[in-house]
Amino acid sequence: MKKTYYYKFLPSKAEEEAAKASNTPFQITRELVEIRDLYPAPVIDPFNPWQIKKVVTETDIVTGMLVLSHQEVFEYVFRYWTLEMCNYLLGGNKFYPVIWDHTDDKNPVRYHNDKIYLEQGPHDTYMLRWLDLIRKSRINPNDEIGLYWQSKSGTFQFKVLGRGF
Repeated sequence: MKKTYYYKFLPSKAEEEAAKASNTPFQITRELVEIRDLYPAPVIDPFNPWQIKKVVTETDIVTGMLVLSHQEVFEYVFRYWTLEMCNYLLGGNKFYPVIWDHTDDKNPVRYHNDKIYLEQGPHDTYMLRWLDLIRKSRINPNDEIGLYWQSKSGTFQFKVLGRGF
């Protein structure tokens, strides 16, 4: 099921009266909801499954954070998660995923520790803290990376697609 935000712009009569009584304006709220997909989830190409592609910047390496956009996370990650998992992350909690590094296709490396996690960032962005992955995969600025959520195993799949110069 697809996830989206439901914004509440108009207060109910009770909320309007409560706001008047406390002399505070009504606050617009939003809530994460599941909606039925009009279109099926994107089919992952087994020969090129990397749905989220990024060119790594110096900032990504120095901060140890990979910034993922709202669209990337909602379309390629949250679509495969349960509503409870999404609300857990949106509630300010950190999600500690398992990440499989397929840079060496013959010998994928599994990462799962307290230094690799996904959290909500500012302005509807999401941050993947990936310090161990940077160090052990020897990621440099201008490297192109690919990432996707594999719903069968409940893990992130990662690969360095190209080395920068």
